[in-house]
Amino acid sequence: MVQRRKFLLGAVGAAGLAGCTRSPSRAAAVWEQPTAAPLHVTAPTGQVSPADPVVVAVDGGKIQSVTGLAGAVDADGVTWRSTGPLAYDKTYKVTAHLLDSLGAQVSKTSTFTTVKPRALAAVTFQANGMAALETGGTYGIGQPVIVAFSKAVKDRAAAEKAITVETTPHVTGKFFWVDNKIVHWRPAKYWAKGTTVKVSVNTLGVNLGNGLYGKANATTHFTIGRSLIAISDNSTHHTRVYIDGKLTRDMKCSNGQGGYTKIANGDQIHFWTQNGPHVVLSKERTHSMSSASYGLSDENNPFYYEPEDVEFCTRISYSGEFLHAAPWNTQLGRANTSHGCINLSTADAQWVYKNFMVGDVVEVVHSPKELPAWDGLGDWTVSYDKYGT
Repeated sequence: MVQRRKFLLGAVGAAGLAGCTRSPSRAAAVWEQPTAAPLHVTAPTGQVSPADPVVVAVDGGKIQSVTGLAGAVDADGVTWRSTGPLAYDKTYKVTAHLLDSLGAQVSKTSTFTTVKPRALAAVTFQANGMAALETGGTYGIGQPVIVAFSKAVKDRAAAEKAITVETTPHVTGKFFWVDNKIVHWRPAKYWAKGTTVKVSVNTLGVNLGNGLYGKANATTHFTIGRSLIAISDNSTHHTRVYIDGKLTRDMKCSNGQGGYTKIANGDQIHFWTQNGPHVVLSKERTHSMSSASYGLSDENNPFYYEPEDVEFCTRISYSGEFLHAAPWNTQLGRANTSHGCINLSTADAQWVYKNFMVGDVVEVVHSPKELPAWDGLGDWTVSYDKYGT
């Protein structure tokens, strides 16, 4: 068990009485030697957390200095505090140099150790499972906060307590664990444009379960840009883009034709553009697409297609849904004939590629196949009352 860093070491005091008599026949004269007030010193002993400051305090005297660690004496002269974190599994010795109430010099030494973790977990921040979050970057209104631990976290409550999300304007939010290493945080609704988000993860000295401790504290911050929501209607075959609530572009599209087939390993795959809010994950000027990329290599399968370099690709799911140029598709605005992507004209796909950013929202409506929460950033497919439960 980690102890607090202030412990009673003991008391130091001195007292004496001296006198003399000049003659047995004369009255005695007595001089009393001043007595120092009891000197009590508190300093760390035993095992302590490396995240807590080391504190040395004195009662009945003053602190001149403390050696062994960097720190400073408070203005009152009776308290000294260390500066900076300590290391795990290390022994430290601090010596307090004091003056008692009579000005006599006294030194007291304390030795303590820091906790020894079974393992350490580092923290990184993600924009999504394919890209790191850029500190100071600008993201779309659907971008959740994503904290990734390098090792599996057993005590999720301890991890959540160590994470602070500060926003301007202020909003509350909830945590959602994708797995035992990655936790998301989002507000009830899409971010307001211009929101600033600061994330602090203070896991140094925190037991994340079964002796796993945070390796170090970490912080990041980002800004939410303009509001962009694209609504791709599976029934009307149009994708409409709204920027700050205003219809900005109306694009003919062709979404997934639907249906299922089995691939070589026996898994079943589908060809729907999945229903629900998607979040932009990345953009690629060209991307090689083929049915073999998702395991379909049987040339006799009607869903099979050869590799092709496709232009102006904006990814919205891990499973391979993109908005992209499809100059070969003659059914834009008429029918859904793609393998699951949102097919657009080259001009429209280029506009999307130029104007969309990571974190923007693409809502697919009127499709019979729902987007799972794990496929990309499907956080917004989960109602807020069930998010994190």
